[in-house]
Amino acid sequence: MGASAAYHLAMRGSKNIVLLEKEEFFGTGATGRCAGGVRYQFSTAINVKLSLASLPMIERFKEEIGQDVNYRQCGYLLVATDEKDAATFRHNVELQNSLGVETQLLSGDEVRERLPLMQFEDAIAGTFNQKDGIVDPNSVVMGYISAAQRLGVKAVNNMEVTGIRLSGDKVEGVETTLGAIETRLILNAAGPWAGQIGALAGVHLPIVPLRRQMFTTDPLKEVPDDFPFVIDFARSLYFHREGEGLLIGMSNQNEKPGFDQSVDEEFELVNFEAALERLPQLEKASRAAHWAGLYEVTPDAHPIYGKTNVEGFLLCTGFSGHGFMHGPVSGKLMSELILDGTFSTVDVSMLDLARFDEGRLIKEYNVV
Repeated sequence: MGASAAYHLAMRGSKNIVLLEKEEFFGTGATGRCAGGVRYQFSTAINVKLSLASLPMIERFKEEIGQDVNYRQCGYLLVATDEKDAATFRHNVELQNSLGVETQLLSGDEVRERLPLMQFEDAIAGTFNQKDGIVDPNSVVMGYISAAQRLGVKAVNNMEVTGIRLSGDKVEGVETTLGAIETRLILNAAGPWAGQIGALAGVHLPIVPLRRQMFTTDPLKEVPDDFPFVIDFARSLYFHREGEGLLIGMSNQNEKPGFDQSVDEEFELVNFEAALERLPQLEKASRAAHWAGLYEVTPDAHPIYGKTNVEGFLLCTGFSGHGFMHGPVSGKLMSELILDGTFSTVDVSMLDLARFDEGRLIKEYNVV
C-alpha cells in the first residue's frame, strides 16, 4: 500500500514524498510473507470491485511499471464440504457474475473431476475462476519502489517511526530512529503494525495482528502444471504450486493475537496431517521451507481507507489477509483522496474508520 501510494502520488506530480520502512529491506513485512494469491472471488460487492480494478493493474504491471511480476493465472478452486458453505458459494457466484466476474459454480462431482489427485469425497460444491492466481509479492513491491524513486520519491529503510507530532488536532511531523521529519500529511499503511502507528497519533484502530503460517515442499512430479490454487474452505486449508512442489497453509482457529512471526511447529504438524488427508501424495514429499507472517484483521474483514479525526492522518490498512492483491488499486485510491479529495476509481467511502462506531460493518465471508 505504501509503495503503491508513493508511486501513484509521484505519477500525479506530487513532490517531497518519503516512504519509511522499519525493516532492512522493503517488502519483508506482511507482504513478503504472504502466499501471493490474487483473486476475484469475494462475497461482497466492494471487494469484488476492488479486485476488478486491482488485478488488471497487476496484469499490466510489466508494461506500465517495467517489472515482471510472474502473474500465473492458475485459477482458484474453492471447495465447500457443508451445505451452509455451498449455499453461500451459490450466492457469491451470482454476485460475482452480476458484476462481470466469470466465476463458475461446480458440483461435487465436477470438483472431484478437476482434482483427481485429491480426496474430496465430501465435496458438495465448488467455485472456480481461471483468472485468479499467484503473483510474486517482492516483484510488485520493488517494481513500485523503483518506479517511484525514478520519479523523485525518497524511499528509506532501517527507519522506524517512534512518534507523531501534533499541533492540536493536526499532523505536524514524524519522529523516527533517524531523526524528525516535518510534514502535514501521514499515510498509515503499516499493515499489522498500523494500530501501533495509530496510537502514536491518538487514533484507535480496531486492527488485530494474527499469525498465519505456511510451508513448501520439495518437487512433487505427480502434481500437474495446471494445478489450481485449491482452498478446502471449511478447514481454511489451501494448496498451490510453488516451483515444482507445493505451498501449503492453514488458518489456526485458536491463534491468539500478537506479533509473533516464528513458526508454530506443533500447529504445522496439524496442518500437514490435514493436507495429507486431502492429498495422499504428500507422504512422498519433504518440507523445503516454512515461515509465518501476520494478517491485519478488522471486525468485518474489510480494509479501512481515508481520514481520521486527526487532520492530515490518513489510513490505508486492515485488509484482513487480502491486502497484497488490492495493494495496487489501494495506492491509487489514496492518491486520489489526497490530491482530489475523493475516491474515483472505486468508491470505497463506506470503508471508513467511522463505520465501526456507527455500526456500518460489511462482513466478508471469503477469508482464509
